[in-house]
Amino acid sequence: MATRQPLSARQALGKQPSLKAPRVLGDWLLWLEQRPQDKGRTTALLRPWGRPEQTPKELTPAPCNLRCRVHEYGGGASAAALDDHGLLLTWIDDSDGCLWARSWGGLADGDPQTVVANGPARRLTAPGEGLLGGGVIDAKRNRWIGVMEHAGRDVLVQVAIDRLDQTPVVLHTAADFAGYPAISPDGDQLAWVEWQQPAMPWEAAALHWAPINAHGDLGSVGTLAGSTPDAERPTSIFQPLWLPDGQLIVAEDAGGWWNLMQHQDPGDPSQRWERLWPMQAETAMPQWVFGMSTTAWDGEQLIAAVCAEGRWQLKRLSADGSIRMVDQPFDDLAELHADAGRAVAIASNSTTGQGLLELHIASGRWSHTPASAPVLEPESISIAEPLWFAGAAGRRTHAWYYPPRGGASPNTPLLVKSHSGPTAMARRGLSLGIQFWTSRGWGVVDVNYGGSTGFGRAYRERLNGEWGVVDVQDCAAAAKAVIANGDAHPQRIAIEGGSAGGFTTLACLCFTDVFQVGACRYAVSDLLALASETHRFEARYLDALVGAWPQDRQRYEERSPLHHADRIRCPVIFFQGLQDKVVVPEQTERMAEALRRNGIPVEVRTYAEEGHGFRDSAVQVDVLEATEAFFRQHLGLEPHPH
Repeated sequence: MATRQPLSARQALGKQPSLKAPRVLGDWLLWLEQRPQDKGRTTALLRPWGRPEQTPKELTPAPCNLRCRVHEYGGGASAAALDDHGLLLTWIDDSDGCLWARSWGGLADGDPQTVVANGPARRLTAPGEGLLGGGVIDAKRNRWIGVMEHAGRDVLVQVAIDRLDQTPVVLHTAADFAGYPAISPDGDQLAWVEWQQPAMPWEAAALHWAPINAHGDLGSVGTLAGSTPDAERPTSIFQPLWLPDGQLIVAEDAGGWWNLMQHQDPGDPSQRWERLWPMQAETAMPQWVFGMSTTAWDGEQLIAAVCAEGRWQLKRLSADGSIRMVDQPFDDLAELHADAGRAVAIASNSTTGQGLLELHIASGRWSHTPASAPVLEPESISIAEPLWFAGAAGRRTHAWYYPPRGGASPNTPLLVKSHSGPTAMARRGLSLGIQFWTSRGWGVVDVNYGGSTGFGRAYRERLNGEWGVVDVQDCAAAAKAVIANGDAHPQRIAIEGGSAGGFTTLACLCFTDVFQVGACRYAVSDLLALASETHRFEARYLDALVGAWPQDRQRYEERSPLHHADRIRCPVIFFQGLQDKVVVPEQTERMAEALRRNGIPVEVRTYAEEGHGFRDSAVQVDVLEATEAFFRQHLGLEPHPH
């Protein structure tokens, strides 16, 4: 039931599922749902498109848990297609890391209750073959094509749909990393993305292409776009997408913004890319996970999710270069997919939580199905306001400011949020985690510090060589801007962040005097340890963010909060998963102990079954409640009832 009372942590985080990977499949809508109340288990759901009143069919009930662990961050855990027998779904199950498949019939009636499985789930790969994910179904050859991370390298592999416990067959070995395979509509061409260390895929990546021969093997591999890390002007590639006539669409940022371009015939070397839709806006996101999609073909035209100044919009892109707005009320969009004049995306805005946006392109009719029932009355919601301020080096920098319920004053406590990534972005969609604070009298400023996505490549590159400097100065400047506006008390400023945002939080406490208390989730505290201990995907990430390792070791020491713990003079609370392979628990232990030796109040909470990012709602609730109690205690605020 919606409320005007202050949100409890359980209301904010206890039962809010996360939606992923929606797909339009004929007259049906398929999506994944991660359920924090079920310890973060992810399952697949199916219902008729445009019929939100119908109870969906759960295709993968417990103990199934759809999760890919390629590159640690995963994504792309499932793939689906319609065939002569009905619906075919493949997925990576976290219980064994294997690829599974199952098909369902009874779709003709349009009733989820008549959908029945055509036999039991089938395990297609044997355990221990390697980490699998990011795949697509090759319907022409009845196989799955995806990525296998094995022995320190990525390979593109095939797995037959009709065999059990097989060893994946290698189609192509990447020089380093690979992902995002896309099969042409005729089934005779494959496009994918590759990148090499020290670059991350959003820094430098290449679009590769190969014909598929009669035996299903890949022919000669060509490079169609993008760059290697050592290029004079590195460029990034995002989401290859085939059109029915064999044209290839991809986003790339050679012009400073991730814009779309098209190629008439990838197999013809005389053809060149056309950039028909230039705009100072982004049509892509950093490729941390597989399966992301911001562009779709609806059967007649391109539909794209486009981000400008932190807000997402849907636009139609025509072959004549024209760009038209799609009228709909949501400005936080992700995971766009379309087919036969219908589109679906995960959408929210300032007053509506995350849900499935279903859009009929020709008529403009749309519906939105929230992932969960509203818990706040509309008038109780704090609306994000754009805050532009002079950040590091005086550059124009963006944040979203949320005033507390009832309005701010010079006595208001302020929470500064430093997002993760650090290439992520502070988004504008309704966050009950933020509303928890504003409903309790706090202002919140969610900072898009230099390095954030959504503002062009130059904005992202502000952080090159400056991680721990630019982000720190920007977060401090955002807090000062709110204070200068008379909306916060200068002695009641808290900061919190997770992962890379946890590093920024600790660095802010080290190298500025703006903040009085901090909270860190699985935070990077020692750049030297991160450079030598982290997983393969991010093993060279710091080359761009900090400097070459180990040649620039001194810079790593200068930026590491652990090596300057004596400069932190305020209380800090830490939260750490003991299964974390990105920021190993020892980092948090060393940082906390260093602060204790200096007499700083420290609290550490560990969670035995959590990794990098907390999935269990009980853990999420505990983190939020403990953070607020810690902040109130050390800022001298009255305890708030839960």
